[in-house]
Amino acid sequence: MPSDTARPSPGYAADFADDYDRWFGKPGITGATVDALAALAGHGPVLELGVGTGRVALPLRARGLAVHGVDGSEAMVRRLRAKPGGDEIPVTVGDFAEVPVDGSFSLVYLAGGTFAELPDQAAQVRCFGNAAARLAPGGLFVLDAHVPEALAAAGPEIVAEGEDLLVLCHRRLDTAAQRYHSHYVVHEGGATRHLRVTFRYAGHGELDLMAAQAGLRLKERWGGWTGAPFTGDSAYHVSVYERP
Repeated sequence: MPSDTARPSPGYAADFADDYDRWFGKPGITGATVDALAALAGHGPVLELGVGTGRVALPLRARGLAVHGVDGSEAMVRRLRAKPGGDEIPVTVGDFAEVPVDGSFSLVYLAGGTFAELPDQAAQVRCFGNAAARLAPGGLFVLDAHVPEALAAAGPEIVAEGEDLLVLCHRRLDTAAQRYHSHYVVHEGGATRHLRVTFRYAGHGELDLMAAQAGLRLKERWGGWTGAPFTGDSAYHVSVYERP
């Protein structure tokens, strides 16, 4: 089994590790994400920043790609390791803004809004720069994110529901700090709990500037992982940056 570098970082992920796949592992979204990344990856290898429980990494590996990962949560990585094939994905536990791995990759990516987990602009700029340094010539850096204006207008969202489960998410924007706070209200087994997670959002124009500073250029931008056009009505985007 590949060894994990013991560089844990604090965060909310431990609160979600046991429930992440059950709440967020929607087959349609995951399938579209994997299809898009596999089409972009070429022959690999590829690197996922915020690999988590392997929701995306494991299906990519099943398609024959060599996948490496970085994650700040040991709890999430333990969930990955418990899955079939999870012990064969090399994972470094550490701050993914630093991209603490060796080698070069045809594709470095973040999925599920993970880039916004980085706490400030400085960390996000470092992530762009360090990811670019790990790309082979012509390699791609791909991330997805909410459109801030759409976040401001959105109401509560049902994340997951079942016979005895309801997970609601309500996001509140702090425009002065350029952050949004996701409040998850979980009702299950007759009990209710509340989880709060903070993200640092950046508009796609700011992301393009970070990319340019890292020596990358925008290749494509979609309105979602299915490749739909990005328009003024898009609430979400997938941005594909290229190392020339």
